[in-house]
Amino acid sequence: MNNRYQRIAIKVGSNVLTRADGMLDIKRMTQLVDQIIELRNRGIEVILISSGAVAAGKSKVQPNRKLDAVSSRQLWSAVGQVRLINNYYDLFNKHKTVCAQVLTTKDNFRDRMHYLNMKNCLNTLLENNVIPIINENDTISITELMFTDNDELSGLIAAMMDFEALIILSNIDGIYTDHPDNPGATLIPEVKIDTINLAKHIKATKSEFGRGGMITKSNIARKIAEQGIHVHIANGERDNILLDLLDEDTTVLNTHFIPNKKKSSGIKKWLAHSDSFAKGILTINEGACKALFSDHASSLLLIGVEGVQGYFKKGDIIKIEDKNGNELGLGKTLYDSDKATLYAGSKKKHPIIHYDHLYLHETTA
Repeated sequence: MNNRYQRIAIKVGSNVLTRADGMLDIKRMTQLVDQIIELRNRGIEVILISSGAVAAGKSKVQPNRKLDAVSSRQLWSAVGQVRLINNYYDLFNKHKTVCAQVLTTKDNFRDRMHYLNMKNCLNTLLENNVIPIINENDTISITELMFTDNDELSGLIAAMMDFEALIILSNIDGIYTDHPDNPGATLIPEVKIDTINLAKHIKATKSEFGRGGMITKSNIARKIAEQGIHVHIANGERDNILLDLLDEDTTVLNTHFIPNKKKSSGIKKWLAHSDSFAKGILTINEGACKALFSDHASSLLLIGVEGVQGYFKKGDIIKIEDKNGNELGLGKTLYDSDKATLYAGSKKKHPIIHYDHLYLHETTA
């Protein structure tokens, strides 16, 4: 049996882990754990990003008064997280395997120090044969800094750990040319990173318990593929889906996002997911755009900067836009906003963003 990958992140959605009555689907959880154990026995390194806490809590307790959306999630996730991880612990323990709960918030990825601390934690767990089970800590997350969904979190984890592949398990086989219920709809088996208008095929709906949908999955998959990581969106309700996906000799229904052959560096992967932490915006001219997207590595020079927005300090993350307002990328600035404004258009100053601290979007969703 030939393993397709050796290091993978697996994201399991709420719609896979929840029964029609809102209770956790222990049978499905058992099957997924059994498959993960088999992958481990094949020598494959696995991190699990699991939804399901809110669903688990919602099926157990109802608020005694009407709550806003954030308070409801805090209540249900606090109760449900205990139930979810206890079930995982018992299921892995039957295989004499230890799992660990890792709760995080988007704010933990704000700076490189916290980012690298998280990476070190996960590496330590893996080195000690512990399976990390990661989820967003909804009990303390601030609405403005929540992950779009655990899809976004799983993409960030896969990139941070420099994994070969991210597998996103949903309740359908992947992305279709139309709504999957329509007779003429066909599964899109492969997506290249330069594919455009993919969103026109996707129905913009969300699951009952999740915050994202297939559009979110598609956008995250494309961003991760840009960074040189394979992404598979597949049906977590199919028997042996993980084992079949990882077997090179088996054909499986799924949508595979073909990655960029050129892998991004660690800091560029961090920058790729830092949109919400940007402190300002640089508007650049056409010449700077051509230089940045040429075949030669190029830093962003001040001579190409036409506008500066926001207040930022040296070392902050800032966005880069063209004159039409299209976002081109992000980077760590070598100047504060006052000096950037003062030196904009200058020919003799150092670059405002060095190539090593610059991430450029390769595609537009």
